[in-house]
Amino acid sequence: MKLRSPQLTKGLKMFGIFALLALFSTAFGQEAAPPYESYEQFTESPGFALFTVNNLWLLVSAALVFLMHLGFASLEAGLTQSKNTVNILFKNMFIVCVGILGYALYGFNAMYPGDFNGLFAVGSWFSVDNNDVMLMTDAYAPYTWWTDFIFQAMFAATAATIVSGAVAERIKLSSFLIYATLLVTFIYPITGSWQWGGGWLSSLSLGGMTADGDPIGFYDFAGSSLVHAFGGFAALAAVIVLGPRLGKYTKDGRVRPILGHSMPLVLIGVFLLWLGWYGFNGGSVLSADPRGVSYVFVTTTLAAAAGCIGAVVLSWMLLKKPDLSMGLNGILAGLVGITAGADVIGMASAIIVGLIAGALVVLSVLFFDKLKIDDPVGAISVHGICGIWGTLAVGIFVAEKSFLNQLVGTVAISATAFIVSLVLMLAIKAIMGIRVSEEEETEGLDIGEHGNEAYPDFTAAHK
Repeated sequence: MKLRSPQLTKGLKMFGIFALLALFSTAFGQEAAPPYESYEQFTESPGFALFTVNNLWLLVSAALVFLMHLGFASLEAGLTQSKNTVNILFKNMFIVCVGILGYALYGFNAMYPGDFNGLFAVGSWFSVDNNDVMLMTDAYAPYTWWTDFIFQAMFAATAATIVSGAVAERIKLSSFLIYATLLVTFIYPITGSWQWGGGWLSSLSLGGMTADGDPIGFYDFAGSSLVHAFGGFAALAAVIVLGPRLGKYTKDGRVRPILGHSMPLVLIGVFLLWLGWYGFNGGSVLSADPRGVSYVFVTTTLAAAAGCIGAVVLSWMLLKKPDLSMGLNGILAGLVGITAGADVIGMASAIIVGLIAGALVVLSVLFFDKLKIDDPVGAISVHGICGIWGTLAVGIFVAEKSFLNQLVGTVAISATAFIVSLVLMLAIKAIMGIRVSEEEETEGLDIGEHGNEAYPDFTAAHK
């Protein structure tokens, strides 16, 4: 879970004996670290060294998650036509920036409000006293308040980035920017607060109680549902309203492949995402605890590798040739699948989770094509379907967790994302339209929307 320190529950992994000593004075039964009169006083305390290490690891993790946005941009650009590359890059640039600012203005407080009505809160962190010593010491968490914000802000932009790839090559830029801003600023933080902010999902008791009498609750360690399924099902609604690209499906029902322009760029994007995932999952330990971080690294890696194998084998069987894009999406599927339980799922189980996720992404891509739901990058399958699978897998492979709670949680998050996204897209469609003209789509959005080309020399040479 990503609960902030004042809201820690027994579901969190313990930081280890040294982290516990830094946070609690167990020898004297104190419940919290003593207050400090100044930050300078804290720097001289015994726990400062450990605090520094924990804080540094979370900042490094935030940087790795930020790097994932370069991976998303590369992946999306490579899997789409060259005439839309500038448009893809522009959207990814915008989403990162608006995601960070929106999270600062509203999202952080809405996701982690402390005392709230169980659904949402309104406010801003601009009212925070920058000189409040309690926010900069281990009295707050094993990291500073500022580190907490920047790590979570990197997550916030990811949900809208998932949608970007699914609606690529035919959505109006202005419409998408409005949609993405509303989604990442106001909707993602609300569903996130249901679990990571201590909301109703964190205390869900449908699956029974623990031995200590506490609700088992819903469990999503780093966001298989709260980030990925949210983005995937928001993308599904957006694609349904938007419709497929021109020429994607023939009148007789056949699928006409619209190939991306750069598979090397796709591979670079996927491996950048894999690298960033070590910050995504590893940082979610919320400390530099050697046991916790190293374990999460291993389960994350095993699931990613197994996802590739699962996707390659099944796609080879079904399509009669090994498909590189399926294998790469299989890696992402494995990463998404393990994200909910990377800290609690066993190593052998992590491989199984990855294998099934890899197979699911192949079946899902083919299934959505049969329904004429056009997703150029496979985002709905990778993030939506495999996000649900990963969340349910926690209830299957971890005895202490409840499958029923996992089911209720992932359905609630996915359904909310789908319904809100559907309403947003329909409203924007009615007000200003969401689709470019056929002429603009044929020519490419780079020219129509931006008056620019990603590869002007190449284009000129082939005219």
